Amino acid sequence: MINLAWRDISHSLGKFITTALGVGMLIGVVLVMIGVYRGMVHDAMIVPNNISPDLWVVQKDTLGPFAENSRLHEDLKYSLKGFLGVKEVRPLTFQSLQIHHNDKPIRVYALGYEALSGFKPFTLVQGREIEIRDREIIVDTQTGFKLADAIRLGRNTYTVVGLTHKAVSSGGDPMIYLNLHEAQELQFLFSNEQIRNDQARGVQSVATTTVNAFALTLKPGFDPHAAAGEIHRWKHQEVYTAQEQSDILTKNLIQRSAKQIGMFTVILLIVSSVIISLIIYTMTIGKMKEIAILKLIGASNFIITKMIAQQSLLLGVLAFIGGNLFAHASASFFPKTVILIPTDAAKLFLVVILVSILASLSGIRSALRIDPASAIGG
Repeated sequence: MINLAWRDISHSLGKFITTALGVGMLIGVVLVMIGVYRGMVHDAMIVPNNISPDLWVVQKDTLGPFAENSRLHEDLKYSLKGFLGVKEVRPLTFQSLQIHHNDKPIRVYALGYEALSGFKPFTLVQGREIEIRDREIIVDTQTGFKLADAIRLGRNTYTVVGLTHKAVSSGGDPMIYLNLHEAQELQFLFSNEQIRNDQARGVQSVATTTVNAFALTLKPGFDPHAAAGEIHRWKHQEVYTAQEQSDILTKNLIQRSAKQIGMFTVILLIVSSVIISLIIYTMTIGKMKEIAILKLIGASNFIITKMIAQQSLLLGVLAFIGGNLFAHASASFFPKTVILIPTDAAKLFLVVILVSILASLSGIRSALRIDPASAIGG
């Protein structure tokens, strides 16, 4: 009976393939949207994974530097080093900036760190680390800058000495890396006019010895939860383990986007189901006389049902293949990271098969209601 289904399709093969490719583009968009979510999770964890601390110390009653604004005094690092089990304390600043390259504005995410301490919160693909305290910067290749290029930030001009590749913030902005004191000046130091204005008002300007977070590395064998509890108890700051900070990023920051992507995915699958259903129904109505003849010569309802279901499944399979090809061909053109994995494709294939079976029901219902006598009526 699969030959019967194929013979029927072959009469309008071009139309059938075109329809399958059209539905396939919808399925491809579903795959891309799933890939966008995977990319969001991946991008959100790039900076935390590169820093790779055991504990994050942030301002009290905040969720950390990636979710909320956090400000701490830099000299807190000396008391943090005194806690049992603490091996390294890394003060960090985080801020969004807009720079220009060839007169084109580029949104970047700047990380300030103690550049001369041997700490490397990045992976270089070209160039070297920052070796002097002033005027050197590391940028990601997505900014368009190259080694030895000059970048104007605030009052200073910086020379690009190193390049990373696909290092982005949780929002997808390319990363740049500065020595801590320069990053502090960019974030916390006001202009001369603003400072004079504040002094006239009797307002103390924000000190440039402020940081957004501390990344702590523990000595081997020490429990992060126990150390976090002690720091929170005595220093009255929020302390998160690496896993807790990861959960904040993936749940608090990405959860709403995940729900929105999920809703669009469901809508697209429903639209695909409706389209397949309409196509199969139209194909069934177009061959009512042929089905009546089949019934007249003794074909069972099972045979007719099988034929229509096979056509619907074949449409779904072709649509999935086309959608998969479309998703992989277009993924690299999206401005943010799109990650396509075989597991997601396999799960979507099962959904497409189920959708195809459900979509064939309207055509099957119409075919089973055809009266065999109508084959004689003309």
